[in-house]
Amino acid sequence: MPQAHSSAPPSDTPAAHTRKPGSARHLRIAIFGFGTVGSSVARILVESKPQGLELTHIFNRKVARKRVAWAPASIVWSEDADAVLASDVDVIVELAGGLDPAGTWVRRALEAGKSVVTANKKLIAYHGIDLERLAAAKGGHLKYGAAVAGGIPVIPGLEQGMAGDRIERLDGILNGTCNFILSKMEEGAEYATVLAEAQAKGYAEADPTEDVGGFDARAKLAILMRLALRVQVDPDEIVPRSITTITSVDFSYARDLGCTIRQVSRAQQVDGLIAATVGPMLVALRSPLAWSQGTENMVIASGHYGGDVVFSGHGAGGHPTAVAVVSDLLALAHGSQRVEIPSAPARLGDEFEVPHYIRFLVKDRPGIVAAITTALAEEQINIRAIVQKAGYPAHALPFVVTVEPCKSSALKRALAHIQSMDCMLVEPLDLQMLE
Repeated sequence: MPQAHSSAPPSDTPAAHTRKPGSARHLRIAIFGFGTVGSSVARILVESKPQGLELTHIFNRKVARKRVAWAPASIVWSEDADAVLASDVDVIVELAGGLDPAGTWVRRALEAGKSVVTANKKLIAYHGIDLERLAAAKGGHLKYGAAVAGGIPVIPGLEQGMAGDRIERLDGILNGTCNFILSKMEEGAEYATVLAEAQAKGYAEADPTEDVGGFDARAKLAILMRLALRVQVDPDEIVPRSITTITSVDFSYARDLGCTIRQVSRAQQVDGLIAATVGPMLVALRSPLAWSQGTENMVIASGHYGGDVVFSGHGAGGHPTAVAVVSDLLALAHGSQRVEIPSAPARLGDEFEVPHYIRFLVKDRPGIVAAITTALAEEQINIRAIVQKAGYPAHALPFVVTVEPCKSSALKRALAHIQSMDCMLVEPLDLQMLE
């Protein structure tokens, strides 16, 4: 990690001589991307007039259609990114998202000695280390408190509130779209119906793969691992699992087991070995993760000394995310310093050894359970329970086997053998059980 630098101007600048102790430095701000979050950031800056923050430029493609009546006439609306980057703005607020061209804009701003505030989780997950080094070398700052969990102060909490602890484990709900879908399915709705509702509300894109496939959550998890576990991992090493395989019958069986289902992002470090995963999991109803509804996000950071700390709130939407962006801007204006959190490159080299929920859909015949039991036993996996609900036809019978804690690799081998059985109608669904 780069050495942290103060946001205060150098002592030989005029601003340093005129600035009163405790007062905010005046920052001219340009917003790149005037969508849901960008417009919310602008409205907060215009309506609340936070001390030291002046919105001077708004950049967006086809910007004429983005103009709003409530914006002051002094704001420059532009389609020319080069012109805005070359202007006298102090901070670029990048809210366009994605790796390019957003990454190019951020690098150019930092190269020019400007500071950047962003909510771009993908850019920070893949290039955050290099961008922080560039910011430090050029005298600027890079802040991204809105990149994970929207308006929930998870990143400031890890950087400052928990910096004195040794965090050993993270469990989180990091994608509001998936949480909305799964909490609605928990109430009895079907996946396709809820997805359409999420798209109509603007929670999900027309192509929802980034969310439901777990790719959005894994980028956020990689960022949190660097700040909490102090390891730099390639997000592509974290293999996500989609929530699209979950059906209403899984929620029915989960209830019988005292659980519900959520998309959970997990990471832990034990004796130098690191494990991380993202996907749907069974969560005990008594767990705080089970209480998260709708688009809420939640992160549980488990410290060696301080125990569990829970961050919870609205993780999606324009206003909550905008609050985190403006908070970063205020921190810059008041010269706050980031806590130096060293991290080192690392590779995932461990597995979670946890119980598993396995749902089968079979054409019923004698000997199925015995064959499954034998395949599991060959991998030294013990069965915890077998659950079969009444009311399903013999030609399409769903039933569940839960197993004692085991390595995912061993279970994967057993399921590959089980899947070859002629009675299996679909691939068995394997979900970790969070304990």
